[in-house]
Amino acid sequence: MTAQRVDEAAPYQNPADATLAVEVAAAVEGVAGVAFLRPGLTDRLRSVLGRGGAGVPAGVRMSRVDGDGPWQVEIHVVALRRARTVDVARGVRDTVERRLDALAPTLPTPRVTVTVTGLV
Repeated sequence: MTAQRVDEAAPYQNPADATLAVEVAAAVEGVAGVAFLRPGLTDRLRSVLGRGGAGVPAGVRMSRVDGDGPWQVEIHVVALRRARTVDVARGVRDTVERRLDALAPTLPTPRVTVTVTGLV
């Protein structure tokens, strides 16, 4: 079994997966208490080198072991100081699960990991 990895270091293999990741990123940015998605190294280099975005959302990593399995979703966010970190993380996880269920209702429930990498 070969793992398909979709992350900040590699472009999406499937345009539908890229669209799904963009939708997830947009949903996360709307969660109360989220300041922004944590930009990864690739995003920082792109901005320094002046290259436009390649469609890979900062702070969102998605992978699937096979085409029938659940999405493994890793979200990295920076939260607002006024918000409780645990509430932000739970809100992000719940939002990602609901959004993926709405966009791909036939797939198994995703496994979502949320990391709050900082506070502003």
